[in-house]
Amino acid sequence: MGRVALITGITGQDGSYLSELLLNKGYTVHGIKRRSSSFNTERIDGLDLHPRHPDARLFLHYSDLADPGSLTSLLRDIQPDEVYNLGAQSHVRVSFDIPGYTADVTGVGAIRMLEATRVADVNCRFYQASSSEMFGSTPPPQHEDTPFHPRSPYACAKVYAYWSAVNYRESYGMYCANGILFNHESPRRGENFVTRKITRAVARIEAGIQDKLYLGNLDAIRDWGYAPEYVEAMWLALQQDKPNDYVVATGEGHTVREFVAAAFDHVGLDWQKYVVTDPIYFRPAEVDALIGDYRKARQSLGWAPKTLFADLVRVMVDADRHLLEDERMGRLVRVDR
Repeated sequence: MGRVALITGITGQDGSYLSELLLNKGYTVHGIKRRSSSFNTERIDGLDLHPRHPDARLFLHYSDLADPGSLTSLLRDIQPDEVYNLGAQSHVRVSFDIPGYTADVTGVGAIRMLEATRVADVNCRFYQASSSEMFGSTPPPQHEDTPFHPRSPYACAKVYAYWSAVNYRESYGMYCANGILFNHESPRRGENFVTRKITRAVARIEAGIQDKLYLGNLDAIRDWGYAPEYVEAMWLALQQDKPNDYVVATGEGHTVREFVAAAFDHVGLDWQKYVVTDPIYFRPAEVDALIGDYRKARQSLGWAPKTLFADLVRVMVDADRHLLEDERMGRLVRVDR
């Protein structure tokens, strides 16, 4: 029998790529999905066989990071070897609008998951998805020993979750590892995140079905990597002899303006003709620059980024161009389980 993993946030960008990685390594993968009146599993539809299929190794379960009882029961039933807590309210700007919900799901949800793992007496390794947003206004480059200075409810919740994982590691001897991932993008990024908002708009503007792109702070500097490579670092973090915490990044910083310019340039358009700055998209407290120092991950995990900024932008723009063409030709099919 192969190893068993449980993933919260399995229907998100990272959860879908991590599921693919683990399935390719022979794991049986269980994922938590929230009840919704609309379909929300499109990122993993291609992996999902009917549960009764003899080759099925991916199984979805209804539960929620706000429901500790269901988490404990699920962990007892599954007995996973590895737990990846990726679930969160993960949109930074939106966290200012719903701070209580963000704190409950992103912060307290992590400790519910840790406590459920402990109470269920599951002998497993626990990965907590931490975030570069925890560094906030602390100047770059940021590494594992850089002080946190969170600048949003989301970042505050992630700091709580980070220290909760450290606390359970030190208090109960649990194998808990934090991955402090800097911005990581892909064609599966949600459409309301800035990078995907940009590349989707570029495809639509090129096709003549959108006129303008409204954005917030174009001067913010971020360290952008490729999500499929970052989930490999998650897995590597749980394969070490001892648990630890790791920054995962590219070490390169680029402004939102640079991302916009590169995306429009890829299709031969002048971005300044289409982009409008709108104060509604500014955060109450901005984070000026996040650039990661990933030397520890390179030395301890043997991990390094392969896809850097220019290639990432091209991959995302081309994917959205193809997606738009598929939509217009009616080639997208919904898989219903």
